[in-house]
Amino acid sequence: MGAIFQSLGRTITAGVVVLIVLLIILVAAGGKVALGEHGWWLFAMRWLHVTAGVMWIGLLWYFNFVQTPSMPKIPDDQKPAISKVIAPTALFWFRWAAMATIVLGLILALMNNYLVQALTLQKPFTSIGLGAWLGTIMWFNVWFIIWPNQKKVLGIVQVAADEKAAAGKRAGMASRINTMLSIPMLYFMVAQSHGGVAF
Repeated sequence: MGAIFQSLGRTITAGVVVLIVLLIILVAAGGKVALGEHGWWLFAMRWLHVTAGVMWIGLLWYFNFVQTPSMPKIPDDQKPAISKVIAPTALFWFRWAAMATIVLGLILALMNNYLVQALTLQKPFTSIGLGAWLGTIMWFNVWFIIWPNQKKVLGIVQVAADEKAAAGKRAGMASRINTMLSIPMLYFMVAQSHGGVAF
């Protein structure tokens, strides 16, 4: 059993197996999982969208609530562990979770036939549209401000010390903006189907 948890891949595989076993038990108890129906595929896409979003916003909050405030407390000789090992890996998952979240969200909106209405903020899709636009701004910040500047900070792209410091400030500001935007974005995403805004 311990071997499962010594590998991230095996842990994720075990999570999928547990999900399948629980679904089989529920179906055996009289439940229904309509794999061939459009409604199930909508649900599956929503589940994947939310899962990617949890990783994205979880890492955003990790950077802002844990890593950034902790850096001044870490002795200088230990900081390379963060900048050379942890941060590049976290930023890899961060940016690709952002990409997966936005792509899956667009696919989900297309499958639900409200993509254009949401993006043009038409009723009754104004709430999800606001969430989508806020998420799009955040995605843009990740790929076109945070990541290019973090490459300079981490030494992936070599620049002078003053440019490295400026890049760190730009990346940090964009990350804080995304943290701020994540609050209304999450509200409007959830509000659409859970009564947070009525039209």
